[in-house]
Amino acid sequence: MARTDRNDLGAFLAVARERSFTRAAAKLGVSQSALSQTLRGLEARLGLRLLTRTTRSVAPTEVGERLLRTLGPAFDGIDATLAELSALREKPSGTIRITAGEHPVETILMPALERILPDYPDVRFEVDVDHTLTDLVAGRYDAGIRFGEQVAKDMIAVRIGPDVRMAVVGSPSYFAARPRPKVPQDLTGHACINIRLPTHGSLYAWELQKGKHELRVHVEGPLVFNHAPMLLRSALAGLGLACVFEDQVAEHIAEGRLIRVLADWCPPFPGYHLYYPSRRQLTPAFALLVEAVRYQG
Repeated sequence: MARTDRNDLGAFLAVARERSFTRAAAKLGVSQSALSQTLRGLEARLGLRLLTRTTRSVAPTEVGERLLRTLGPAFDGIDATLAELSALREKPSGTIRITAGEHPVETILMPALERILPDYPDVRFEVDVDHTLTDLVAGRYDAGIRFGEQVAKDMIAVRIGPDVRMAVVGSPSYFAARPRPKVPQDLTGHACINIRLPTHGSLYAWELQKGKHELRVHVEGPLVFNHAPMLLRSALAGLGLACVFEDQVAEHIAEGRLIRVLADWCPPFPGYHLYYPSRRQLTPAFALLVEAVRYQG
């Protein structure tokens, strides 16, 4: 297709989207008369009427709407690619908005930001600590962090952490008066510390698995929180059993402050992933973040 035809299609796209020759001309930086002449020439060459014009409005015809649906994504893709190439010449800058749960923020994201920010003062991060499975597009987030199994298939996902395990723990003082559970069914005789997460609505059921046997155990106890760190604090205080991330209690277990039980019922599962829309433009700042958190194991 000749270059003039591509320019003419771009002119049609501007008018069809703006529904106004005045606004489209201002956007393209041309006169209204020149724009009108361009559109008449395009319609003449195609032998089709693309726009319905009145003294008050401009709207695509049925054929024009069809052309608009085809041209829009194509031209947007070209613009995004050109913007991406242009951004490669610039140093990383701008604001990146991220939604993530508390655990990955503390263990993965913050260490990465501590490495990035001293060397790139023009990059800013806005981190929304949230346990819900937030819609990135609706929430206007650039990226999110969730477990691999929670990431939608239409997203690009980058693994940023190793496999994760849970750990059921209690303090020595708690077990001084109670037997240690050997199978999940034994939990019915124990005081368990519950958590209520927005993603579940109801109390979180402990997900336990041994081989092909998978169980979701609804435990009971005197405490319910919506803040994960309180589970660990309550377990250390001897108030009950807690099901928490293994890395959060490894040191306490090693030093005898907590005792782990049901370890054979807590297999590893896919760890955290940074995810973002497949059409997202990778600016230098965002590419910097991706490389900083990418899992190297």
